[in-house]
Amino acid sequence: MVILVLLGALFVGFIVWKYWSLLIGAGYDPTPMHRVKKMLEIASIGEDDTVYDLGAGDGRIIVAASRHYRARAVGIEADPLRFVYTWVRLKLCDRGGRARVYFGDLFKCDLRSATVVTLFLYGPTNDRLRSKLMRELKPGSRVVSYVWRFKDWMFDKCMIDDEIYLYRIPARRPGDTD
Repeated sequence: MVILVLLGALFVGFIVWKYWSLLIGAGYDPTPMHRVKKMLEIASIGEDDTVYDLGAGDGRIIVAASRHYRARAVGIEADPLRFVYTWVRLKLCDRGGRARVYFGDLFKCDLRSATVVTLFLYGPTNDRLRSKLMRELKPGSRVVSYVWRFKDWMFDKCMIDDEIYLYRIPARRPGDTD
């Protein structure tokens, strides 16, 4: 009987961990590690980059960017449970303090220091972010999206079988609004 109660509690805990974040509009579906590696490779991440992961989840992208590519990495996470988990994870395993996570709304964070932005968000969320990315990122900055493309944007490169799309922020022209 005790084992059934424990299994039931574990099951309920897993369901809450996995799906409760949908209530705040931040569904959790972690990017597989082999795709994280490909996302960072397609963006040609290097030591001079500052990688922002919007919807950082468990921090796997910012940990990989800082650990394997020596880039500075910043995660933005709106789910308080995952934020705390990632913050603790970074305190325990980040060598050199090159990775940070912030609790907050990705639409309100300042992206001006980013040279690379990674995301695995829903298509409509990507489209809502488009003008913010164009406004705050410098020309030449890279945006890597997993699964969801940006409507009306042409990708620079893609790994179609992996559903990874690389976009570059173009140079601004007079009269550009987006």
